[in-house]
Amino acid sequence: MNIGDKISFGRYAWRILDIENDRALILTEDIVDQHAYHNRAGDVTWAECALRQYLNGAFYDTFSEDEKYRIVTVTNKNDDNPWFGAFGGVETQDRIFLLSIEDVVYKYFGDSSKNLLNRSPKQDYWFQRKDENNDKRKSSYKGYIWWWWLRTPGRSNRRAVYIHGDGNVGIQGNGTYKYSSNTVHRLSGDNSGGVRPALWLNISICLEGDK
Repeated sequence: MNIGDKISFGRYAWRILDIENDRALILTEDIVDQHAYHNRAGDVTWAECALRQYLNGAFYDTFSEDEKYRIVTVTNKNDDNPWFGAFGGVETQDRIFLLSIEDVVYKYFGDSSKNLLNRSPKQDYWFQRKDENNDKRKSSYKGYIWWWWLRTPGRSNRRAVYIHGDGNVGIQGNGTYKYSSNTVHRLSGDNSGGVRPALWLNISICLEGDK
């Protein structure tokens, strides 16, 4: 396995983002579902949100027992929003999770740190539309480009950061409960954010299907 490779695991195609010793960080190649970040109005962090419960519950249960055995439980640090200071919440123990803003800005889609660290007076919602790494962050759902959630809070704890359809980082965030937009997905008719699960996979264990 190499960083950048595409693999199959469970029902989905995944991209390898990182490899550390005997485990690999993988992200679904496409958006696999649409889901609100939370199931009620009010402040929320990643630790308490309904989307985290879904990923570590119903979504996790779509894997076989052998596949579950390979999914590594990790401790995730959840930083505050770097521009607006919204509280990121406590550290979490996750089997399945969303990427953070740091993951998509510094680590796995090229280095766009200049846009995070050198905010211009005109920037209050997105990063630069001409960011050279925008194309790397684009994703689609059922064949159509769509936006997808990160776990980092937006300008308040009623919003969460997201990746816009054009790959730009929406650092102000979209509403965690009801996203107030008339733009809906062409096939689903839903305007909820896209979900691209990530997980750490133990790559030292060889299952029957790997042989």
